[in-house]
Amino acid sequence: MGISPSSLQQCIDAVGNGRSGFAGYPTNPLYQFQWVKPYNLDVHVTPAAVVRPQTARDISALLTCAKTNNVKVQAKSGGHSYANYGLGGESGALAIDLVNFQSFRLDNATWHAYIGAGTKLGEVDKKLHPLGRAFAHGVCPDVGIGGHATIGGLGPMSRMWGSALDHVVEVEVVTADGKIQRASETENKDLFWGLKGAAASFGIITEFVMRTHPEPKDVVQYSYTFAFGSQEDAAPAYVQWQNLIADPAHDRRFGTMFIMFPLGAIITGTFYGTKAEFDATGIAGKLPGSSEKTLVVNDWLGALAHDAENEGLYLSNLATPFYSKSLGFTRETLIPTSKVPELFRWTDKQDKGTMLWFIIFDATGGAVGDPPMNSTAFAHRDKVLWYQSYVVGLPLSAKTKKFVADFHGQVLAMAPKGASGTYAGYVDPALGEKGQMEYWGPNYKTLQGVKAKWDPADLFHNPQSVRLNPIV
Repeated sequence: MGISPSSLQQCIDAVGNGRSGFAGYPTNPLYQFQWVKPYNLDVHVTPAAVVRPQTARDISALLTCAKTNNVKVQAKSGGHSYANYGLGGESGALAIDLVNFQSFRLDNATWHAYIGAGTKLGEVDKKLHPLGRAFAHGVCPDVGIGGHATIGGLGPMSRMWGSALDHVVEVEVVTADGKIQRASETENKDLFWGLKGAAASFGIITEFVMRTHPEPKDVVQYSYTFAFGSQEDAAPAYVQWQNLIADPAHDRRFGTMFIMFPLGAIITGTFYGTKAEFDATGIAGKLPGSSEKTLVVNDWLGALAHDAENEGLYLSNLATPFYSKSLGFTRETLIPTSKVPELFRWTDKQDKGTMLWFIIFDATGGAVGDPPMNSTAFAHRDKVLWYQSYVVGLPLSAKTKKFVADFHGQVLAMAPKGASGTYAGYVDPALGEKGQMEYWGPNYKTLQGVKAKWDPADLFHNPQSVRLNPIV
């Protein structure tokens, strides 16, 4: 005799009503490979079920199934959560995969784009490009808009236009009570505030309405590669680069990263304008010299492809066992230039346990910092720089994880007092229940109030989602 389906499975199957490819369960062959598809293979998660609904009504009915069976719920868009939170982050949750939510239309009167929550960023660009429109977002084309535009959504054009989250003007969302409703600055305003920074705690968005800009005609992209014998040799280049990005007057059309990796360092960047405009800024003369310099003038779509290629070199879209930590810096908490050689020297001396390691310093600020800190749940408006470490191990060893944790400790020890804040897009399960304050800072208390109103039973839950009760 076969295993009898659970009450949850019976309920989900009733919602699916015989549709092929609607739901997968742990009893299915190749469940992890075909249905779960974890991004971080070091975080082991087995959802109670993975469902691929087709309508908001499906999602509403599925939430009833979850509540009836006392099962937590999380939505998965592109599935790039560093701790597999789109799958629940821990076993036993109902994962709602939004892969079928691919709708798109552009309102030619408002230039607002209506985008299904399962659409990946690369597809968004392909749909907007023929219409000559764009908005700010990250450079990885396989990231889903559902998580990206609700957690921040930082990218090279963010200094010019703000984060992806700042372009959201309205959403359709299914809330814990099963209602399908709209949220905006004029409708369900408190819910909208929470969704723009912490959506995984409040509901499942099925459609975004995004403000767009005219697509830039010219884009200048550059990379300076430094083949140093040691990281310590790269320290002066980093100091020069940090001094540039710390200048509040540097052109907002300019986005850049400094990347440490086993064989040296690289500076990459993008300028949204012509080559003549780039030259007029004087930025090139403020960057450290290099033996290898690449300068490319692109159109918008070519620039996105170039960024995606660079991203793939350092943050692969392939599922791997990996670990990451991050920290945001204000101008006041940047690593002092006198400490940089010491940090880079320390990095040289460590046994990392892998050759697949990268430490990325990514400039932010500009338009991201224009809105007040409490204008949305995203609280890191004051940051001008993010660092992110990223290590891959096959398998991921304790030694490799220790290198990442110890590097983070070194950064905290060297940065001025008050350096804090982790980007929720680089979620760090090692922070435990301290993560909420790192992700949302002074906005967290308000988020708890929104949680109590819209999800009092904590249906939408992952290991570091907004809690109903104060964190001790």
